[in-house]
Amino acid sequence: MLVYLLNGLLMILMPVGLALVLQRRWKLGWKILLAGGATFILSQAGHIPFNSLMTSLLNKTGLADLPAEAALIFNAIFLGLSAGLFEELFRYGMFRWWLKDARSWRKGVLAGVGHGGAEAVIFGGLALLALIQLTAAKNMDLATVYTGSTLELAQQQVSSYWSAPWYAAMLGAVERLFAIPIQISLAVIVLQGFIRNQKRWLWLAVGYHALVDAVSVFAMNKISIYWVEGIVGGFALLSVVIIFLLKKPEPAIQEEPSAATPVEQAALPEIDPSSENLEKSKYL
Repeated sequence: MLVYLLNGLLMILMPVGLALVLQRRWKLGWKILLAGGATFILSQAGHIPFNSLMTSLLNKTGLADLPAEAALIFNAIFLGLSAGLFEELFRYGMFRWWLKDARSWRKGVLAGVGHGGAEAVIFGGLALLALIQLTAAKNMDLATVYTGSTLELAQQQVSSYWSAPWYAAMLGAVERLFAIPIQISLAVIVLQGFIRNQKRWLWLAVGYHALVDAVSVFAMNKISIYWVEGIVGGFALLSVVIIFLLKKPEPAIQEEPSAATPVEQAALPEIDPSSENLEKSKYL
């Protein structure tokens, strides 16, 4: 139980701790972090219903009748593209309309921390909720709640959850550890479209996001979950390289102009206030 508790807490505390450290160091305010987090939530408000609707529609077209391998490849590509399009287009909109002044590497990093951090906090909360529910299920007679095949499935889930080795219970935290740098790199990539005035960077982000998700979906059905996390860890390392390859010096902060110093007046010729000079000066 303690391992599951640690897993959920780490999923929440890792991004929160990173946000606090960067905010204290860079002092760029909380708006960017909050905007990144809100953008993730808004993207999922469209992404999840879209996937559900398309799954229902595609199943009616005979997709379920495809050979298993072809169906797996199709699903991996479709899910990867839908995730890439929704999250990166929403992220583009964030920089385009919400964070119009976020045009530096540090601000891109913070936006990515907010995006990936919101994802981690939500999954961490769900992990803790699952812990509470399965702790209650462990100590109750499931037959009083479920019947038939549903009862058997519930018993299997409870048994599998509590019999998992400790390292399996920590996979959620490990995955978030890998996902956060990937989200940061995607934010920095999308931001290049505004810094360099080249929209191709948006499509690079969509493609990279789709690649990570598609490979993960495909691999989950082919190899052990531990190897899948190893692949995601490889993408995380690549993302760290991308983040620092795109690092540029921060824009110089324009200081407020100091109080204007009095302009030194040019020395004026001395005027001899004699009656003769006064008489001449009346014509000047």
